Amino acid sequence: MAVLNHYLGAEVSPIYCTKIASKLVRTYTDRHGLKDLCSSILDVEISKEVRTSDWSSAELTESQKKYAASDVLYLHKIKDALEQSLSKVGRRHIAKACFDFLPTLVDLDLMGWDGPSIFAHR
Repeated sequence: MAVLNHYLGAEVSPIYCTKIASKLVRTYTDRHGLKDLCSSILDVEISKEVRTSDWSSAELTESQKKYAASDVLYLHKIKDALEQSLSKVGRRHIAKACFDFLPTLVDLDLMGWDGPSIFAHR
């Protein structure tokens, strides 16, 4: 979001973050990345090998194109499953509040906030 805002002046809205939703309902694990969500929620294994390849070339390889597409291929199904779980545990409202706050976090990042989390109590 910060990159899109900084380089393109684009503000993204509305926002749904599967990582935040996962953290709110899958409290038994610290694995909330796309690969983990695909595996545990959809029983689909995706490869992350290409992630560290050279993306600076003017032409992407077929593997890179497939990787980039697979990053969004399963998001709707994951979102639906997470929404059901959020409703089941009564946390949809807190998830929405977190999503709504993300643009403010982007603003903090872009203004150079480098201190501890704005919410830290220490």
